[in-house]
Order: sequence, then structure tokens, then C-alpha cells
Amino acid sequence: MNKENIASKQGIAIMILFIIGSTLVLGVGGKAKQDIWIAVILAMLGALIITSVYARILHLFPGKNLYSIVEILFGSILGKIISIFYIFYVIHLGALVFRNFSEFIHIVSLIETPQFVLVMTMGITSIWFTRKGIEVLGRWSLLILPIVVFIIISLITLSTPKMDINNLKPILYEGIKPVIDGSFSIFTFPFAETIVFTMILSSLKNTDDVFKVYRYGIVISGLLILIVYTRNILVLGVETDSALYFPSYSAVSLIKVGDFIQRIEVLISVIFLFSGLIKISICIYGASIGIANLFNFADFKLLIPPVALITMNLSCFIYDDVMEMFFWSSNIYKYYAIPFQIVLPMIILIIAEIKKGFFSSSKKDRN
Repeated sequence: MNKENIASKQGIAIMILFIIGSTLVLGVGGKAKQDIWIAVILAMLGALIITSVYARILHLFPGKNLYSIVEILFGSILGKIISIFYIFYVIHLGALVFRNFSEFIHIVSLIETPQFVLVMTMGITSIWFTRKGIEVLGRWSLLILPIVVFIIISLITLSTPKMDINNLKPILYEGIKPVIDGSFSIFTFPFAETIVFTMILSSLKNTDDVFKVYRYGIVISGLLILIVYTRNILVLGVETDSALYFPSYSAVSLIKVGDFIQRIEVLISVIFLFSGLIKISICIYGASIGIANLFNFADFKLLIPPVALITMNLSCFIYDDVMEMFFWSSNIYKYYAIPFQIVLPMIILIIAEIKKGFFSSSKKDRN
């Protein structure tokens, strides 16, 4: 089986869509209230630091994915245990995204449609995307991203008449603690979820571009999240924004220009759907690679349908209702994700630096 390769600009496009995916659907960092813009900036800065760790790990082992790297560093048994943890995390993350989108579609438009039908529709599309391979995902993302950015900027421009700058005041009224809390929520969801890309960026044509992909992916997606979240506060106000399940959708629904531009919230739904399918596909892709590596399968694509089905089924049972989903996203996920996003990557990098340094020194001594 020939190895697939993607250019750095395709990797950046995939990462941007992955990050903005369900983030724009739900909205996070609500505890920061009118200081959400500060929280997003702090989260971006933290993300640039932790993604440098992810990129450094891949840079030390060019052409290798995270699963292969942990087996090299920790041996077969411990390496496979760590791989199992990450496979679980990626499948769980995919299930969370499935449920985010099925709840969104169910609440805002298809109220009478059973959620499993919505999940099945998204799942079949994601299976098709993923089986086509990372190259097709890269080309598709590169094609869709300019359209997504254009729609976001256009909707924000059309929202200008509804904005009230007073909604951002007073700055830091409740102190820095809510801002830090909101920042950490945004850091873990969505920025640090890019740990998933350590499983797929081994496909980059130029492995030295991994730092570039992470850097541009974080900055561009972060700026998009920043302007969307700030727009939501400016249009809706703190109290309304905090009370809504889907503030971005609600903010866009208020747009009305004369009698011919109105009810254009369908555009934001299109953005959510495109980016969400990319995020789900990347999760299924990453989990399938991990399972193939775990059991020495020659072709991971054979595992894509069963992995997708597991993820889809998990999404249907993961929450009892939409309130539980939002409680988990806002209060629990940021702590649950720490081992996968921060602790294990830091340990992996430290061990990698020690072993790489040791072997480099040994080679010099022999010479």
C-alpha cells in the first residue's frame, strides 16, 4: 500500500476546520463572559506552547506517528498500553463531536427526526471521507476553507448593525479568575485536541513543516474563534449569550437587511456541518491507524467502518440529554483531557529528548 502524502497548506486547512468544528457550534469559555476575547487570546498562546511539544515529538521521529513513537520509546508492552489510551480518547472525542452535531441539528431544525438517523447520516459521510484517504481530505479541506472563511467574515459584517460595544464592558469586572477558567476551557477544547494530528501528520511531504502546520493552524483558527465569540457577545450581550445552547446560530438568526437578506442562519449551519465532518473523519482516521498499529494490520482502511460504527453507537449513549452534554463540555471535559493533551505528551517529549540525546552522544563517542 502506497503511503499517502499531503502538502503543508493542506495540513493547515484540515487543522483549521478541525479546530473550528464543534467549537463554533457550542461556544466555550462562557465563564469569562464579556472578557471572552481575552480568554481566547490566552488560550491561543497556551496552545502555541503545547503544540510546539506535539510538533517537536514528530520532528524527532520523522515519518512516524504517535503510536509508533511511543512503542519506540517505551517498548512494546507499555507503548501499546499508551496507544490504547489514545485510541480510546480519539474514539471518545469522535463520539462527542457526533453528539454535538446531532443535538444541534435536532434542536434547531429536525426536531421530529430521531438522533440516530442524524448520526447515521453523518457517519456514512465520514466513512466515505475517511476511506478516500488523507490526500482527499486535504484537497477537500483546501477547497472548502476559503468558502468557510468568506461566509464567517460576511456574517460578521452583516451583524455589525446589531452590535453594541457596551456589551464588552466593564473589562475584568469579576477579576482574572473567570478569564483563566474560560481560557483553560478553550485551550482544552478545541486547541489541544490537535494532539490527534500527531497520528496523521507523518503524512506530510516535508516532515520539517510540522511546526508550520501547527503554528498557522492555531493562529488562523484562533483568530476566527476570537472574532466569532466577540461578535456573539456584541450582538447578544452576556446574559443572553450565556443562556443559549448555540449562541453563534442565534446571533446569525438576528441578521436582517431589508426584506431580502434574512433567515440566513442556514449558512452558519453549512459551516458547522463541513467543519464537523472533517473533525469526525480525522478522529476516525486517527483511531483506525492506532488499532491497525496495535494489531499489526497491513491496511488500516479496513478498520474505518467498524471504528466509525463504534463511535456512532457511543455517541447515542454518551449523554442522557442536551443539558448533560453542555455540563460535560463546560465543566468536566477540561479536566478529563489533561492526561491526553498535556501530561502524556510532556512525558513522551522528555523521554524522547533523553533517548535522542543519549544515542547522539553514543554515536559521537564511537566516532
